[in-house]
Amino acid sequence: MCASATWKAVPEPLSEDELMERAMSISGLSLGELSENASAVMPGSMKGAKGYAGKLLELYLGATGSSRPVCDFERIHVELKSIPVGPDLRPLESTYVCMAHLTGTAGLTWEKSSVRNKLSRVLFFPVEGDRAIPLGERRLGTPFFWSPDREEENVLRSDWEEHLEKISEGRILEITAHDGVALQIRPKAADSTVMIRAVGSDGGIVMTCPRGFYLRRSFTEKILRKAFML
Repeated sequence: MCASATWKAVPEPLSEDELMERAMSISGLSLGELSENASAVMPGSMKGAKGYAGKLLELYLGATGSSRPVCDFERIHVELKSIPVGPDLRPLESTYVCMAHLTGTAGLTWEKSSVRNKLSRVLFFPVEGDRAIPLGERRLGTPFFWSPDREEENVLRSDWEEHLEKISEGRILEITAHDGVALQIRPKAADSTVMIRAVGSDGGIVMTCPRGFYLRRSFTEKILRKAFML
């Protein structure tokens, strides 16, 4: 989407206040209105709509992180997460955080992890996600900042450590989407032909599909309910 846009590049925000001001200025607008302003081409089918809202928001808000393992807004250390929600503000899907390292995990700690880095400060942006609503008519909700409180971080840390233990022990194939209270690991690749290296059960290297960390819908639902005092 961004490659076809003629929207003038927005400079990276220098503060959370500046970022929130930009975010609030587009709250309530539809994805179609944003696309038209950016001269961007809307996906021709719902299959191509995956991630479209997030990319459009990155364009408008001045994100610089792109697909690199850094926060979307590097200078102010804030991550951007769009969440498709239903009319009751319940998330319609899990929220991708970052890729999971399947090798070289020795000595890796929660404090130094990509997951903690990404989730230390997040700008959540709810977006209408009901499939009955055409993509261009889906509207942006009210954005808000979030940082995990002590209880939330303890849950995330516990999940991360359990996942990492299995990965480092060569038990990657034992991890399913059912594992983890708040943080789950799921396959993350364009298709099933993409393979990467991982630690096998005998300590050697095996090939498997890439994995990503995701926040469960039940976890982000609690975040939304707390933010909007539901």
